[in-house]
Amino acid sequence: MSKLNIGIILGSTREGRLSPQVGEWVKQIADSRGDANYEIVDIADYKLPLLGEADATEQATAWNTKLASLDGFIFIVQEYNHSISASLKNALDYAREAWNDKAAGIVSYGSVGGARAAEHLRGILGELSVADVRVHPALSLFTDFDNGTFKPADLHLTNLNRMLDQVLSWSGALKTVRS
Repeated sequence: MSKLNIGIILGSTREGRLSPQVGEWVKQIADSRGDANYEIVDIADYKLPLLGEADATEQATAWNTKLASLDGFIFIVQEYNHSISASLKNALDYAREAWNDKAAGIVSYGSVGGARAAEHLRGILGELSVADVRVHPALSLFTDFDNGTFKPADLHLTNLNRMLDQVLSWSGALKTVRS
């Protein structure tokens, strides 16, 4: 059986965002496991306008094609005003079937570990038929970042690896539903 393809979705497009650092950390740990094909998927690269405000056929097609090629997801989510970023919500709304019957893990960060954003994302993922896994690394802006530089505490490795285990297990199981 071929390896699963897991996308690490960077959930922000904001200038000065921290999600690329967190995404690279997740990818480095995930790649060292050798159990799947992991890739960073940056929503900023797709230049999705607000849904319904412009003809975005080309961008939406590229976005949906990328999502369809993936068996599961890891969302890097930062908390903005007790929720996910507008750019992530917009990107989620640009696809439907490409999300269906896949699994997702969440790595969040914020003043309270991004917990409120993660909970909002879980509700949205449920509507998109994405099975989100329970283990959730929650990173603190106060203890895991130093003046904008990501310096995760070692304790997060356990949760990250447990989350990756769950994402792979569920992604493999759900792939049989899509076949």
